[in-house]
Amino acid sequence: MKEIKCVCGHVNPNGTVLCESCGRALTEEAKNEKLHDMRYEGSARRSQTYSKSIIDKIWNFFSSVKVGVWLIVLTLVASALGTVLPQEEYIPGGRPPEEFYGDVYGFLGDLYYTLGFHDLYSSWWYLLLVASIGVSLVICSLDRVIPLHRALKNQRVDRHEGFLKRQRFYGKTEASSLEPTAMDDVKKRLSDKKYKIREKDGSILAEKNRFSRWGPYVNHIGLIIFLIGGMLRFVPGMYLNETIWIREGETRAVPGTDNEYFIKNENFIMETYDKEKDKEVFSEAIEKNGDVAKNFQTDVVLYKESGERLPGQEVERSEEKKESIRVNHPLKFGNYAVYQTSYKLDELTSMSFTLDKKDTGDQHGAFTVNLMDPEEEYDLDDGYKVKLKGYYPDFSGFDKKGEPQTASPLPNNPAFLFELFSPEKPDGEVAFIGIQKNLEPLGENEYKLSFAGIDSRDISALTFSKDLTLWILAVGGAIFMIGVIQGAYWHHRRIWLRKSEEGIIVAGHTNKNWHGLKHEISHILDGTGIKEPEDQQESKEARGKKDVDNNGRMEQ
Repeated sequence: MKEIKCVCGHVNPNGTVLCESCGRALTEEAKNEKLHDMRYEGSARRSQTYSKSIIDKIWNFFSSVKVGVWLIVLTLVASALGTVLPQEEYIPGGRPPEEFYGDVYGFLGDLYYTLGFHDLYSSWWYLLLVASIGVSLVICSLDRVIPLHRALKNQRVDRHEGFLKRQRFYGKTEASSLEPTAMDDVKKRLSDKKYKIREKDGSILAEKNRFSRWGPYVNHIGLIIFLIGGMLRFVPGMYLNETIWIREGETRAVPGTDNEYFIKNENFIMETYDKEKDKEVFSEAIEKNGDVAKNFQTDVVLYKESGERLPGQEVERSEEKKESIRVNHPLKFGNYAVYQTSYKLDELTSMSFTLDKKDTGDQHGAFTVNLMDPEEEYDLDDGYKVKLKGYYPDFSGFDKKGEPQTASPLPNNPAFLFELFSPEKPDGEVAFIGIQKNLEPLGENEYKLSFAGIDSRDISALTFSKDLTLWILAVGGAIFMIGVIQGAYWHHRRIWLRKSEEGIIVAGHTNKNWHGLKHEISHILDGTGIKEPEDQQESKEARGKKDVDNNGRMEQ
């Protein structure tokens, strides 16, 4: 595109409204303005200059503040919808999500799953939204900060008179009313106020706190780093927050370590407040809830495999740590922390039965069913045996066809469909056995199964946490706060004094706190003979109000 050469000789990029050097208006619209729009110093922004190629259109789309705001709103709405129903990782019992949402929440659940809200924060379209916010921040910043920096860097001391006249603060003092030492007094007071002073041919540009103009862009840098940290959490190995249920005596692989580390639950300990000793402090809670947990902990052993794992070959494991995990007292190793988050007492592990003849009460053997891994057949000798035809770990009732159903794979309410074989009944008899259930669905049997006992154990919920992105998030947050402070507590102020044969022109501009600048200029010019500049915006508003009042009286 064609560049614009100003009368002062400075070459400006195409689309510049005010000359970067002298401030002269370069467009008819700017020449007709009462006050210049100084938001970006009248500099040329790419989004307002180029619009032909596909790259220009993409740039212009993402450089819009409205687009950025809408992207943030859409992301917030999506994030809120992700909390309406539990995410996939929090589905109880490890049920398949395609079944869970429809069964529990009906049509709403099916719709929730179909639209991908069940795994929202890992879905491609949610990550695309977050990435779009980052792209918008980068393009918005580059579209504004580069031309703004160029314009501020190129500004001359002796700005064009038309530029000064269109500043909000403007005033002119005749040469005859000036004190001989006026300019020297002003320079000294400006210096006392920490202004950086540049002087040329009797004109002065006093400027301070320019760095505050970069506050919003420092905010953007902090947000971009924060978003990068958030998105890195989806990179394998960077972030882990996974909870596993581990039973007493059980050894499980530590998630995210590729079977390098294993953890064993040696014992679970549950302590409650004593109803007599702690009655004064916890009497109300004990009366309301019964037992109140005082401490629950899991005694664990951490193992590390040594050597290469080969198919069918056991690998030696060396003991790395032995520790008790309590609430807020995790086990830490490497980049991992293991927290005690929940527990379950007395989970059923096995159930024992005896095979009895109904009319005589004679027992013909006993067997035990491992509820985690039941066998298909139990041989009781002398021609007696029991076959397991169906196992329902969490029996929830019968369907419309009379088939037994299970709510989950956990043995919360185990039920069994057995076939009983004896010398008298070689073809077998069918019995349905559950807790407080002993049914004979095909007619009355000669033999029955009697409950003989149970075994149980406690389960711990351990959460394995690893986060290599925390420092990135912390850096992003710190930079963001620096930008907030930078832009909120300092203001970019400029005061121009242009000396001519007719007198002195004074103009002032700030990006924030006009009242503060007005008070500061008043203090600097006090007693020097130079008139305090007028606030042209307030004067314009006052004149407009006066015209409205006059028109009202004329109509009356």
